[in-house]
Amino acid sequence: MLGFTQGACGTGDDSDVVRPAGQESSSAREPVSTRAGDNAVSTELDPTQRGALGGRVVFLGTSLTAGLGLTDPASRFTDQIQALADSAGLPFRMVNAGVSGDTSAGGLRRITWLLRAPVRVLVLELGANDGLRGLSPDSMKANLQAVIDSTRAHYPEARLLLSGMQAPPNLGQAYASAFSSVFSELARVNGGTLIPFLLEGIAGVPELNQADGLHPTPEGHRMIARTVWKHLRPILDDLNTEQVTGL
Repeated sequence: MLGFTQGACGTGDDSDVVRPAGQESSSAREPVSTRAGDNAVSTELDPTQRGALGGRVVFLGTSLTAGLGLTDPASRFTDQIQALADSAGLPFRMVNAGVSGDTSAGGLRRITWLLRAPVRVLVLELGANDGLRGLSPDSMKANLQAVIDSTRAHYPEARLLLSGMQAPPNLGQAYASAFSSVFSELARVNGGTLIPFLLEGIAGVPELNQADGLHPTPEGHRMIARTVWKHLRPILDDLNTEQVTGL
């Protein structure tokens, strides 16, 4: 299990600089900002754009979300989920806010910027780098809760999808147990949906990871997309019904 956690860490940088591939997963992209470096996605929208983006699904995550090592950004699981949503006729836009090396603290530093445009669903793919570095599960939990609180302070009806991860085994069973329980507990207390393990069936499988043995291949990302879609689709169906009926 150590390999998958390292795969999420990317560069190991804890900054909130959005690196290449940290872009939106939509053909109609928002204006590009230089606030956080090249390829950053601006959420500074004019009123017309703001009204058209009421269906944003924001993926706040690590290099797994950013698609580190992929030659084609369309191979990222977020882009594949966009294609699935489009095929299903669901009017939602996937926003890829993945940063290589990001920790829960890094995600907390970035969330206010991302909340400048409406969020219908927040998908949290953070924590793997906290585990790799042996950071406190309690601190990780507090950071992720603060991200959720900030999101709901801006958009009280935003839905939550938490991506569960596992700690490297060399940190011991007590740490691993405390680490993994953070995600299920946050989902429970915040009324969110939990993906038990994002890399189920991928971690430790050589043919589903790149040459470094750490980051998923395009096929690995396809598997992640299917895993996420299984949990995200019911949320989007529900939101779409509310939008159509006005309930």
